[in-house]
Amino acid sequence: HTHPIFYGNRSNEFTMRVKGKTYEEIAKLGGGILSSIKNVRNASEEELFNESLIRVNYFLKHGTTTIEAKSGYGLTLEDELKSLRVIKKIQKYSKLDIVPTFMGAHAFPPEYINNKEAYIDLICNEMIPLVSREKLAEYCDIFCEIGYFSKKQSYKILETAKKYGMKIRLHADEFMDSSAAELAAELGAVSADHLMAASDIGLEKMAKEGVIATLLPGTTLFLGKSSYANGRKMIDLGCKVALATDYNPGSSTIQSMPFILSLASLYCGLSVEEGFIASTWNGACALNRENTIGSIAEGYQADLLFWDINNINEIPYWMGSDRIKHVMKKGNFI
Repeated sequence: HTHPIFYGNRSNEFTMRVKGKTYEEIAKLGGGILSSIKNVRNASEEELFNESLIRVNYFLKHGTTTIEAKSGYGLTLEDELKSLRVIKKIQKYSKLDIVPTFMGAHAFPPEYINNKEAYIDLICNEMIPLVSREKLAEYCDIFCEIGYFSKKQSYKILETAKKYGMKIRLHADEFMDSSAAELAAELGAVSADHLMAASDIGLEKMAKEGVIATLLPGTTLFLGKSSYANGRKMIDLGCKVALATDYNPGSSTIQSMPFILSLASLYCGLSVEEGFIASTWNGACALNRENTIGSIAEGYQADLLFWDINNINEIPYWMGSDRIKHVMKKGNFI
C-alpha cells in the first residue's frame, strides 16, 4: 500500500501541523490531497517519472522488494492514465516489482465538488474502461469514508471495476465507521486498509470472507495521532493482518518496513512474530502473490534480505536503523 506517484512535496504542511493545524484544517485551506492533485496535473509525464523513479528506489534501501503503487493524484482521465503509465515505465527502470492500482476514487476533484455523481460516472464510464483496455492496473481502490466516497458510491465504482476484470481493495473506516469493512467483505475485496474505526461486525465479516486487514501505523504516527488500528483484536477475530507503509506525500513519508514493524509491535498489539509474518507472507497474500514471494521456499522468487542481527526480535528493536547488510532481488544482489 503506497502512493508514490506525486510531484514535489508537502513539507510545508508538516510544518503547519507542528504549529497546531490538523490535517483536516490544512485540507480546507487547499492543502492535503488537493495540493498533490494540482502538482501532478501541472507536471509532464517525464517530470513525474523522473521524480517518482528516484523516490521508489529508496524502498529497496530499506529492504522492500515489491510494492503496490496507486494512482489517485490526478483525478482526470488524462492525469490518471499519465500516473499509471508512469508506474508501468518505472517497472522497466527499477529493480523493484510494482503492482499497479487505479485509484481515481481517491477524492472528489475541485471541479466536481458540487456534482459528485458526474465524477462517479466519469470513473465508471471512461476511466475504468480505458485503464482496463490499456492494461494499466491490476486493482481498483477507493477511499470509502464519510466525507469522501459513500458506501453506495463505492459499491458502484468497485462493481464496475470487477466487471472490467480488476481485483478490488479499499481504504476503509480510517476516521469513522463508514461500514467500509462490511462492504469489503460483501464485494470480496482482497484487502481493506487502515481500519482504525472499523466495527467488530465489519471485521468479523472480513475474517469470514478472507479479506486481509492491512494496517498502516506509520500514518497514525506521521499525523501525530494516537488512534492506532487494533491489530490484536483483528487477529483474535480471525482476520489475516498485513502491514504496509502507506507511503505518500501528505500523511506518511515513511519507506522503512522495519520501522513499521516497530510501530505495529508497540501500538497495534502484534507480537514480533505476527508483525514479521504481516510484513512478508501476509503482505504477499494481500497482493495475490503468495505463490511466488513472501516466503523462502523452493520455487519461490529469490527476493532475500541479509541482516546483521541474530534473530527477528532485533528488527523492530533497532528502531530507525535498519540492520540490512544486503538485498537480493530475483537471485541477484542489488
